Amino acid sequence: MAAGPAEVSFPGDKNRKKRIRMRGIKKASKEIQQRLDRNLEALLDNPEIFLPEIRAELGRPRKDAVAATLKEVDSVSQKRHDRRWLTKRMTKRRGDLVCRSLAGSLLAAGDANISTVSVYNSPIYGTTSYVRRGNGKQSHMVGIQNFTNPRMRLLVWDDHAKAGNWFFSWHGGFVCSGKEPKAPAEWVDECLDSASIDLSGDDVRWSRGLEKEVVESARITDSGWVRLSFDEVVVGITGSALAKTAEDPFIASVALGMMPPKLSAVARAEWMWRPQGWPDEMALPEEGCEKLDEVLLAWMNLALPDDKLARACKNSILGSIEEGYIAGSHWFAPDARSDFLGHLQGGDVEREALAAILDSLDGGARVRSDGAILDMENEVIRFEDSACHPVLVALWPEHGMEVLESMFGLTESEAESVHQRQTRRKQGFGAFLRELRASVSTAQRLQRLPWPNELLPSPLAFADALVRKATEDGISSTVALCRKAKKLDAAMGWAWLVVHDRTESDAWRFDQASRDKGGDWTPALAALWKAADALLLKDDLDAKSGYIEAMKQLAEASGTSGLAAV
Repeated sequence: MAAGPAEVSFPGDKNRKKRIRMRGIKKASKEIQQRLDRNLEALLDNPEIFLPEIRAELGRPRKDAVAATLKEVDSVSQKRHDRRWLTKRMTKRRGDLVCRSLAGSLLAAGDANISTVSVYNSPIYGTTSYVRRGNGKQSHMVGIQNFTNPRMRLLVWDDHAKAGNWFFSWHGGFVCSGKEPKAPAEWVDECLDSASIDLSGDDVRWSRGLEKEVVESARITDSGWVRLSFDEVVVGITGSALAKTAEDPFIASVALGMMPPKLSAVARAEWMWRPQGWPDEMALPEEGCEKLDEVLLAWMNLALPDDKLARACKNSILGSIEEGYIAGSHWFAPDARSDFLGHLQGGDVEREALAAILDSLDGGARVRSDGAILDMENEVIRFEDSACHPVLVALWPEHGMEVLESMFGLTESEAESVHQRQTRRKQGFGAFLRELRASVSTAQRLQRLPWPNELLPSPLAFADALVRKATEDGISSTVALCRKAKKLDAAMGWAWLVVHDRTESDAWRFDQASRDKGGDWTPALAALWKAADALLLKDDLDAKSGYIEAMKQLAEASGTSGLAAV
């Protein structure tokens, strides 16, 4: 017997023999198998078990989608034990879509073993397992085979809902109200009982942070709350309660019990809030109320997350105000600018800077919390932050020069370097403005001195420099200058230390000649500093003549010539 060809193997053959796992299919756990077995067995016993109770007048099957489905479900029910007929029906392209999925589910009910299942994964309705048979719509098979799940069974009726029908499902019942959204009272009660936010009360319900009287009387609060009104039930929920429902949104926990999930069809929502400072007798802007209704509608129809509702509602109102001043969520009338500035968190010098900027603005402006600046068509000034510093950080690049000119009288050339330095550093504006004010004030004081430093001969120029340094930074800051002085400046430095009683630890730094000369100059230098102290630090402008006379005496004592007349 001839030998057959040698078996050829290639690298990776062993990996190819591994089981291929198909996406969307998994091996069912024992718990899943038992649940699906129970549901499919019940469906086979009564194929109409997944149908809702009809609480409406239906039309003829040719014109009414619900009536057409009910009629064909009856036909499929009569053939539920005919597996050959079910096999054809579940792949038939024509006919009712729900019944196509029903036929496939009934065929699965006759299978002896369900070990492999398909997985339905929805970002809204969650994940569940089902047995896929035929060409039926995936969501329909999920709803039929999970008819005990109040939410999942609604999926069967998505196309009927698009045609204008309404369905309400809860643990105690399943109802179709036809073309009109009429929520059963039992549905409302159970949805609110099982909602993701704990609610107190019965006909009037409220979340933590509210009281029955507030909800019942529709009272406005500073922080705001949403008021939901059903036919016989009123619900109040605070913004802080809604902000904690990220994992299980409140509005979804209620709306997903109906199909289509549009809570706006069976309830009315109101946002119970107005800006602080807004007069009770003055109506909110009409444009803001319209935007507010749009926000609430989007929320009730699952287009806006719970935690974004409060901010969106407040912004819809605040963004429509056309006059006055707004800090955070507090409104001030057009003639209450000082109250507006006083409300801001910060120091007086920061408020003064903002006042200077407001004086320079032409029209309205909005400074967002992220630092963006928007020009407004109206006259309103709105700061989303209630603190001065972040607002100044945002406004400084464009308006800082006006602040420097208005508050400190700096010229453009003087202000430019200061403006650029603060723009880069973003130092705390309170400290920056106070330091600048002190610096500018000192510079203005030093302008009272009769001689510019560069026009004075040595060592009088050094005496003038010590006076200026002591005025700006204090006596202690001058000691280092004295220690480093040379020749005649060293003698003047020694005299300065004697005047201020700072010689004890520094005598060794000065030679005997400098100490001798400095000692002779001390009386005249003491008179010069006394006059400078009165003129520069005590604002005694009459002391200027005393300063001139003391400088002449110092020039004479030191033998210095060339002192210019003033």
